[in-house]
Amino acid sequence: EGRGAYPFSSPRPALLSKKTSDMHRALRSSLLPRSLLGVRSGACLTPSRAMGGGAAEPVGVEDRDAKVKVGRALKETGVAMKIAGGEEVFSVRRPVMSLLGSKPLMANDAFVAPSASVIGDVTLYDYSSVWYSAVVKGDCNTVKIGGMSNIQDRCVVSTVPSLETGFPSKVDVGNYVSVGPGSVLTSCTIGDHVIVGEGTSIGEGSVISSVCVLEPGSVVPPNTFIPGGQKWGGNPISYISDLGGHADEDIQAHAKQISLLAEDHFDEYLPYGNAYKHLEEVVEDAPIEGGEGKA
Repeated sequence: EGRGAYPFSSPRPALLSKKTSDMHRALRSSLLPRSLLGVRSGACLTPSRAMGGGAAEPVGVEDRDAKVKVGRALKETGVAMKIAGGEEVFSVRRPVMSLLGSKPLMANDAFVAPSASVIGDVTLYDYSSVWYSAVVKGDCNTVKIGGMSNIQDRCVVSTVPSLETGFPSKVDVGNYVSVGPGSVLTSCTIGDHVIVGEGTSIGEGSVISSVCVLEPGSVVPPNTFIPGGQKWGGNPISYISDLGGHADEDIQAHAKQISLLAEDHFDEYLPYGNAYKHLEEVVEDAPIEGGEGKA
């Protein structure tokens, strides 16, 4: 399948033996009421925005909490069974995690590296990417990463509860934005076609206008406004020069190049429970339709 078929929407290959599968079904049927298994008509844990905007019947807090506890118990049981069976478990971490009832919303072709963390109220638009060891937290407020934008290795994107200026304390990153490795973004707004150099720190309440370049190692103090069409740098940041007439095209080409690289990483990564297994091994272990499969 192509890249557009996101693995989270695909059925998981059956890797359990028949005996183990029978035990698993018995456990579910004997211990879990139907109301906790989500079979109630209209039950939905996914926000309506992730379902195309349609209104979903709300689920009670008690039902939701029970489902979370049951899901965690089943996950831990599965890991224990793998260990007991002699299978080596490399990692059970989650690159994408819900927080306080908010779940990250990702485009089908957005890439999140297996060692990255996308948490809470975060929206990743088309062809955006969050690279290795980066952290994007939508805990205190919302975070939006625009189309074809990238948050590179070891970056930290976070929000504060509020700003002294009274403006929204969210993080809003526009389209075709490249945030260099090790940069820190806190409750700031970045326009379209921007390059944030490696190790740059952008303080809360700052606004970076469209078509702008920040030199590596720059420090943007809180509540700073950077005009568009210019190059800035230093600690504290200051004006360096104006950009050329084709700067927006160059910045866009840079973002596209990183997006193409993200496609290669996306194709190699299997985020649905088997991140460290080759696809050939998964196919080999899966049972053959109409047969017993591999023992």
